[in-house]
Amino acid sequence: MKIQLREEGLCIFESALFRTNSTVITTNDLVLVVDPNWLPDEVEAIKAYVDQQTAGRLPVYLLFTHSDYDHIIGYKAFPNAKVIASGAFVRNTTQASVLKQINDFDDEYYIKRIYPIEYPHVDFIIEQDASVLELGQTKLIFWQAPGHNPDGLFTLVESTGVWIAGDYLSNIEFPYIYHSSYEYEETLSKAANILQHYQPKLLVTGHGDHTHAPAEIQKRITESQQYIKSLRQSVETKIPYPTHLLWNQYAFPGVMGRFHQENIELIKRELSKS
Repeated sequence: MKIQLREEGLCIFESALFRTNSTVITTNDLVLVVDPNWLPDEVEAIKAYVDQQTAGRLPVYLLFTHSDYDHIIGYKAFPNAKVIASGAFVRNTTQASVLKQINDFDDEYYIKRIYPIEYPHVDFIIEQDASVLELGQTKLIFWQAPGHNPDGLFTLVESTGVWIAGDYLSNIEFPYIYHSSYEYEETLSKAANILQHYQPKLLVTGHGDHTHAPAEIQKRITESQQYIKSLRQSVETKIPYPTHLLWNQYAFPGVMGRFHQENIELIKRELSKS
């Protein structure tokens, strides 16, 4: 499995599918595993690394950034781990649909896993912005991050300066808006505030490349804001969005074209209700 970044106390694993990231952070108190995913051999590689890090002495915590099926697919490979996620993640009314997506994916590609497929049971439920969870000397700060879907969560590991952003601020995807463009914009405003006031040392996104550079993080925030604003304006004015400009920046117009069209349809529905 590709290792996107490995340094003291940190390893970012990158799946061959959609460049999906799973991050493992090791402190003196714990091993934090973020969104273990995709293929069985990839999940096993993450688990082997985690087992090496714990050496039987550190507890394992699973952090789920949101409930999209690709991000929870490796849950039961870590049966003894404690789980952290948002309150909206717990209240998700589409859990059966999420599990069906996993099972349909495995069925389509003849995939067998050595662990069961289940929706995560959450031990630490995060409800508020700037919520703090202290696990020994390791301090985690959380912000609700809806928009992409209803139950996203930003996490800052304070001692390391690592910001886990889930499916936001990717350099290889424009915003995929499954839930609300307005809430997505509010989440981007939170992102700008985190960047300004907490000065994270490393941003890890759900898909694509990590970055240490504040200017790059700000660029991603600004580009996401501009995309949503421009797309909403296009829908309002009925002036076609210059889609060809997207493909100057993003590499997969086939699949991404479908997500872009779904964004248009979502914004149309939102505007029809306003």
